Amino acid sequence: MMLNYEYPLYRPPSEAKSLIFQVTLGCSFNECSFCNMYRNKEYTERSWEEVKFEIDTMVKQLPDTKKIFLADGDALNLSTEYMIQIVKYLYKNFPKLEKVSCYAMPMNLLKKTPEELKKMNEAGLKMLYLGIESGSDIILKKVTKGATSQTITRACLKAKDAGFILSCMVILGLGGKTYTKQHIQGTADLINATSPHYVAVLTLYLEDGIRNEFFTKFKEPFIPISDSEALNELEDLVSKIEVKDQIIFRANHGSNAYTIGGTFPEEKHMIVEKISWLKQHPEVCRPKGLRGF
Repeated sequence: MMLNYEYPLYRPPSEAKSLIFQVTLGCSFNECSFCNMYRNKEYTERSWEEVKFEIDTMVKQLPDTKKIFLADGDALNLSTEYMIQIVKYLYKNFPKLEKVSCYAMPMNLLKKTPEELKKMNEAGLKMLYLGIESGSDIILKKVTKGATSQTITRACLKAKDAGFILSCMVILGLGGKTYTKQHIQGTADLINATSPHYVAVLTLYLEDGIRNEFFTKFKEPFIPISDSEALNELEDLVSKIEVKDQIIFRANHGSNAYTIGGTFPEEKHMIVEKISWLKQHPEVCRPKGLRGF
């Protein structure tokens, strides 16, 4: 017997080999105008009986599991006690388990006390994936993110202080042509202030089901950026990142026209050189038909 997932099911690219348990369904906020991931789901917290049954089932089939991702988009919205119960049970039953991770919204991190976050981390919830999207308050409001640059910064620092490995996502083109400078400057400032362990760069990709909502909530004409302008945004972002702590930086998501990666601060110069080369070789651009979220 395999797990009876309620689709659609999402996980970060780096969790491709992880066993996934849906401890929540959907997203408790579910209003970000750029995100169509959970619009067809009502937010639900699954019962311990359901979760325990699925864990017990998969222990028999995949006893050597090393990585587990807790879905859907809102696992951290569970009570601290319930999350600890789930995580401890996972480590108890999967003897080779090394890491448990989940998505985290800024508001969910801020609702937890430092002590609660520390207890979840010590129980074995090791890594959190948080969407920064943009560091510009103008853009965050226009895309109904439900957070400001200040609250995102506080959430990121709170997660790191509790011991979590933090992976953050940003989205090129989220402000369109009109707000490109504010978008990149604000995002670089936020990254510099928080130094996440990982930064993943995506490019805005509006699925059909969300397109009209995005344009309506933006409240002014939205002018998408081109592939070359996205590369310009990436170059500008990289040039403005100034950190002392190591950041593993990746712009290899399927939504991107180009694939770039490196480590800050030591490889910043190499990343800049790669972008300069790509700007002169548009023929290596990923075809639009092969891109997606």
